[in-house]
Amino acid sequence: MKRMVSGLFVSVLIVMSACSGSNHTKERAFSIQDELESYIDSQDAKIGMAVIIDNKDTISVNGDQAYQMMSVFKFPLALALADKLDNANRSVEDSISISAEELLEGTYSPMLDKYGKRDIRLPIYEVLDWSLTQSDNNAADIIINRLGGKEEIPGILRKLGIPSDIKIGASEEDMYRDQTLSQLNTSTPLAMAELFNRFNSEIKDSSPSYTKIASLMENCQTGIDRLAAPLPDEVVIGHKTGTGFSTPVGGVSAINDCGYVNLPDGRHYSIAVFVADSPKDPSSTATIIAHLSKMVYDYVIEEGE
Repeated sequence: MKRMVSGLFVSVLIVMSACSGSNHTKERAFSIQDELESYIDSQDAKIGMAVIIDNKDTISVNGDQAYQMMSVFKFPLALALADKLDNANRSVEDSISISAEELLEGTYSPMLDKYGKRDIRLPIYEVLDWSLTQSDNNAADIIINRLGGKEEIPGILRKLGIPSDIKIGASEEDMYRDQTLSQLNTSTPLAMAELFNRFNSEIKDSSPSYTKIASLMENCQTGIDRLAAPLPDEVVIGHKTGTGFSTPVGGVSAINDCGYVNLPDGRHYSIAVFVADSPKDPSSTATIIAHLSKMVYDYVIEEGE
């Protein structure tokens, strides 16, 4: 088990302690670190998580290890598309043509269920909606195609300043045809928490395209039993889930949820949780993420009192 309270976190806490004359904040930080690690150690799965609180305090357990993103990769794809639209002076209200050949049958695609396998024309925001709120696989591949294909994605991500630990090398069609190719789409919890933190703090209000992405993720309809499950109605959560494949023993290869949480008092945090190789079914595995989410939320609330 690799654990980390980041150097930035420690330095911030030391300053806070020096100013307050108390070690309470520092002690509580290491206490929640131990509590999260103890819970993760008790689970029969590979788990990594990272949290960034108010742009400064970072808590991580296995945060620098790579995990398969599954549909979490649809978030950086959406950011890449928004950047392309902005650079071309285009809007998410613009429409694009989608050929029947782009709509793979058999994969998870409520968009295909609605429109059928035929040539269609849809507003870009609707394609983003299918991809982010419903995790539609065909919608994700349509975005990849509009970005120039999967071979172009790594370079696009780097130009955007997306952390290099976030890697995309396979489309949804690739993973549908060969599940092992999901290993080409990986991220560390720290990198994904950093990306969501940056999006929430700096990016989402910088253009209408990014604002639309935030609105969609704040209305995510998948994984409501994960990060969002223990949170009260007054907080705002924007998140993207990822779900892997069933295993021969009845478990699941991956259950993920990553996003940001904004509290009514203006404080905020990003959180990324990846669970791999769980022997439990998806629903039971999701409770692991919900439990970790509750632990983090309670800690942030307590520190704000």
